[in-house]
Amino acid sequence: MENRFALLIDSDNVSAKYITPILDELSKYGNVTYKRIYGDWTSTQSSSWKEVLLQNSITPIQQFSYTHGKNATDSAMIIDAMDMLYTNELEGFCLVSSDSDFTKLASRLREGGRTVIGMGESKTPVPFRKACDIFTELELLLEDSVQGNAVRNVDEGKNVRRNNSSANVSSVPVTKSQIEEAVAKIITENKNDDKETGLGEVGSRLVKLYPDFDVRRYGYSLLSKFLETLPRLKLNQAGTQVTVMFNEDKSKKEQVEEFILREIKAAGAQGISLGVLGNKIRSEFRDFKVRDYGYSQFKQYIRSFEHVSVKEDEEQNRAVYEK
Repeated sequence: MENRFALLIDSDNVSAKYITPILDELSKYGNVTYKRIYGDWTSTQSSSWKEVLLQNSITPIQQFSYTHGKNATDSAMIIDAMDMLYTNELEGFCLVSSDSDFTKLASRLREGGRTVIGMGESKTPVPFRKACDIFTELELLLEDSVQGNAVRNVDEGKNVRRNNSSANVSSVPVTKSQIEEAVAKIITENKNDDKETGLGEVGSRLVKLYPDFDVRRYGYSLLSKFLETLPRLKLNQAGTQVTVMFNEDKSKKEQVEEFILREIKAAGAQGISLGVLGNKIRSEFRDFKVRDYGYSQFKQYIRSFEHVSVKEDEEQNRAVYEK
């Protein structure tokens, strides 16, 4: 059974041109059982919305502007959302607005155990973005929709590169290097638990870290194609399972491992201090980072070598080669 969502739109802060991309995007998450839009329909500012409401079966909720310059739709939308939270069996809400006034509402709905998908223009304040489980910029949806109409790509495995003008729509709050570091940490944590890292897990955890993360902001339509552009990562596909792993330089890896074994063997039966060994490695390979080899701790990495054990005492840990 599909998840049921309520779509609530603040017409005062969202243009009618986004309605088709909004509905297309929300269809990915489940079935939209409520579609409501809030505004003062006696105002000429709402005229653009009136034409699309009937076409898309969206129920308009009238809210008069009692005070000039005050967004009167906020209270009506919040009250309806809370009524739905307590009286309807909904799995989630989609709040469409570029207004930070709905930040508390998004937080309260999540506290109630509901998934909250936020949509708004690039001007949407950070607090509202962070309050949602997932936040998507409407400009990206609109551009993606336009390109989708122009280029019909049947094979989903092919990458549909988007025009770099998306970078001009809004600034990118999360850099590719930050994303690469986040994925590297996910892979390392899984390696420490003897687990592989699936593409789906990477995507879901990135969204939890950065609710407004969207590969379309970087010019890609598929997460897999985006990750392949990050130097430290590579993807491996076995049947339908796609795994994300480190893109290790085998020749360099072999050089590092040979150097480590040579130093440990040269130390003899007494072994070599991990601190000393670490300094020697960094002296020989200045860009050495144990995380690049899939480990969060240097001691765990050394223990992974065959015939090598780590002797622990009160003063220091020593690596010893045992035949």
